[in-house]
Amino acid sequence: MCGRSSLTKTEKELEERFKATFYTEDLEKYNPLPNYNVAPTQVMPIVSNKDPEHFLPMRWGLIPFWAKDIKIGYKMINARVETLLEKSAFKYAVEKRRCLVPMDGYYEWKKTASGKLPYRIVIAEEQLFSMAGLWESWKSPTGEVIKSFTIITQEPSKSIAHIHDRMPAILQPDQENVWLDAGIPAKDVLQILTPYTDDEIHAYTVSKRVGNVNENDVDIITPVEYPGEQQTALL
Repeated sequence: MCGRSSLTKTEKELEERFKATFYTEDLEKYNPLPNYNVAPTQVMPIVSNKDPEHFLPMRWGLIPFWAKDIKIGYKMINARVETLLEKSAFKYAVEKRRCLVPMDGYYEWKKTASGKLPYRIVIAEEQLFSMAGLWESWKSPTGEVIKSFTIITQEPSKSIAHIHDRMPAILQPDQENVWLDAGIPAKDVLQILTPYTDDEIHAYTVSKRVGNVNENDVDIITPVEYPGEQQTALL
């Protein structure tokens, strides 16, 4: 599962990394950057196959086009890659509505004898990366159009399997255009989703404050040592 992430880079850094720009009117529609504690229902900048040259503000928690209530989005923050082609909430989106979810880290909780401990997981040098996602456009009963997204999850890289049994599907830069190409059938494009390279992914423990969505400052991503827990990040 991926239920908390971080996006601490600036708009300029995002534009340079993804070769996409922000529509002026959209700059104030999502939570201001940096965001050290991204949580479901927040609106974040997404790159979609519909408009890959621009970031679009979308709500985290996919609301299927056929949904009757926005609350279904709370249950759709993640989508398991193994069942994408079977689930009614995802099987149409994976064919035609794929997206990139920019992040520079995500959080996962490890179960220990003394309770759950939060880890921040990043790639080398804490670079920006993209998670493979799906998006939808939903019209509410009042006529409001809400665009939303979900993050695809898969089995973890070996180096972080001791933390959790799932991880987001992180794309290599050269896979991003392939993922966005709706002309490639879903059954074929899903083959590129494999666990991230072990020597480029790193994890370190952080403050338990990350569990509170109202906590959002630079100290959230600062390493915190806990007895018996190994720090594996390149800091």
